[in-house]
Amino acid sequence: MNIETIRTYCLSKPGVTESFPFDEETLVFKVGSKMFSLMSLSTVPLRVNLKCDPEKAIKLREEYPQIEPGYHMHKKHWNTVVIDGLLSPDFIKELIDHSYTLVFNSLTKKERNSILY
Repeated sequence: MNIETIRTYCLSKPGVTESFPFDEETLVFKVGSKMFSLMSLSTVPLRVNLKCDPEKAIKLREEYPQIEPGYHMHKKHWNTVVIDGLLSPDFIKELIDHSYTLVFNSLTKKERNSILY
């Protein structure tokens, strides 16, 4: 996977917007008003920060060396996924889906309804 593939996948989800709120190289994806993914456009290999259930985050970090505690994020709730070709695209999409779902479900009912309807 590359930046454009991840970007396209994130933007295909309902209610997702992209922006550069921190600087000109950190691309942030939000659902509603909350971030679910961010990545630096200049880091090699590509790294993507994704929200994760805390228990699942620990298991993933133990099983995959490409999954680390979230860089510059709350380490309990965020993972950094190194996109170096060793994780399958489908698995990376599952991680993105998990992040999106966690954040979507944390939105207010009004925000969720405005996205769905």
